[in-house]
Amino acid sequence: MTANHHLKEEIRDYWSKRSETFDLAFGHRIPPGPEFDAWQKPIRNVLGRTPRRFLELACGTGEVTRLIHDLGHHVTALDFSEHMLAVARRKHTGKARLRFLLADAERPMEPLGSYDAIVCRHLVWTLTEPEKAFAEWHALLKPGGKLLVFDGDWATPTRRGGLAARLIALLDRWYGPDTHYDSALGSRHAQIMANLPFGSGLTQERLMPLLRQAGFTNFTILSHAPIAAAQRRNANLRDRLRTLVYRRFILCAQKAANV
Repeated sequence: MTANHHLKEEIRDYWSKRSETFDLAFGHRIPPGPEFDAWQKPIRNVLGRTPRRFLELACGTGEVTRLIHDLGHHVTALDFSEHMLAVARRKHTGKARLRFLLADAERPMEPLGSYDAIVCRHLVWTLTEPEKAFAEWHALLKPGGKLLVFDGDWATPTRRGGLAARLIALLDRWYGPDTHYDSALGSRHAQIMANLPFGSGLTQERLMPLLRQAGFTNFTILSHAPIAAAQRRNANLRDRLRTLVYRRFILCAQKAANV
């Protein structure tokens, strides 16, 4: 049994334990209104409105699933936590064009060349074997298919983010910690990060060469700032500060049309 197997089971157990309260954590649930629109806009603009076959990797409780499905696409939403999938299924009961799948995002085991687009949010930093995963994802896409990644560097606060993190720590001391929010400083979260390839930080600059090596091309970087601005609209002070701590990004890559 490999070390990666043990690490993957630790990751699965961590997210499974968080499944029932995950939507209460700031930054995970996507409420209707400006925040929903801000998250959906990159999907709509980059991947279009024409109904296509989407694979959503690490769908969790099904928040991004709604963004994609509401645009009229056919969605396979995959997660390796049965507990997360149970929450997602309850949210989307009875919907057509939607299939939930219990599987590992690093090895989805879906038919090759069967998807027009792959979308994932806050998944790539957790990959135990990213090079193999990217090659798998590339193979699942049809020629011309696109990969859309929402992620961030959860290891190193920005310069402004360092100050925001200190202010959050003060608020935690004054008012008590937010029991639903497990930041990168949480002890178990930190232990997992320490053993991951991207545990020292995931940036678009680190990610693009690995995706290029897997065969992806035509990279587009989109700003996460509109999403953060929408999140701050109705947030309390502590949550507004959280949007400033880490550098986040949106990256789109494409499989060549002539593959």
